[in-house]
Amino acid sequence: MYRFLLSRQWVILTLVALALIPTMIKLGFWQLHRHEHKVALNTVISDSLAAKPVPAESVTAPGRPIRDDDLFRRVTAKGHFDTAREEVVRRRTNADGEVGYHVLTPFVLDDGRVLMVNRGWVPADGAQTAFPKIPAPASGEVTVTGRLMADQTTADSGIKNVRGLPARQVMLISSGQEARRLGRQVLGGYVEQTAPAPKGGSPELIPDPEHSDIGPHMAYAIQWWLFSAGVPVGWVVLVRRERRDRAEAAAPESTPEAEPAGAQPGGRGARRSGSPAVGEPGGRGARPA
Repeated sequence: MYRFLLSRQWVILTLVALALIPTMIKLGFWQLHRHEHKVALNTVISDSLAAKPVPAESVTAPGRPIRDDDLFRRVTAKGHFDTAREEVVRRRTNADGEVGYHVLTPFVLDDGRVLMVNRGWVPADGAQTAFPKIPAPASGEVTVTGRLMADQTTADSGIKNVRGLPARQVMLISSGQEARRLGRQVLGGYVEQTAPAPKGGSPELIPDPEHSDIGPHMAYAIQWWLFSAGVPVGWVVLVRRERRDRAEAAAPESTPEAEPAGAQPGGRGARRSGSPAVGEPGGRGARPA
């Protein structure tokens, strides 16, 4: 009845269905983990932005990565900007989606160590090979406030760290790379400046990160799990349909039964109306009275 399941076509279909089920379940859990990560990150951002600023030196140090709990933490630093060693980060957009640069300026602390500060966004008005015009920050000693960020990597950002760029241009912000370039101790991570506000609004300060949207990851997880449950259901439906079609094709065609010839009106063996039978009065073989 189900011998057709041993055919090459059905064996392949069954193996594909068996492979799809665990794959879809795994994809569902992957989306669930992304949802949980997004929720946890939103919580960290919200708590960090609501906390009082702390000295940058208390949460980061040269060569030390930024802890997850300290991401987006508001920090302060006292020192002066070294605009002569300033760089720009290529291919960055502002709140309106315009492409330009982020301005990365070394901030020299009172103890001589350096904290890299992202002063904000400037447009790419000239050629990509030329260093853009950047308004100077406040001169002399100043106190900077900003959000503490982890070093950027290709794995986290998806941005390839291209080499051979024009002078004073980079693709990613890396405190280790800056330490080698400057020949000084550089605190791990960097700071997105929020205060003081620049004169004339340039560079354009980077806005607070969005931390209320959890994304569609939970919906995607549920969809993958529904798909995995639908695979065996679909397989059973196809098997039953195949069995029904084969049974209908194999059923013999029905033919009507032939009636006996003697029972048909006017057939052989039927007596003529009004003719006496043999042995009956008036028939052949009847004896005279």
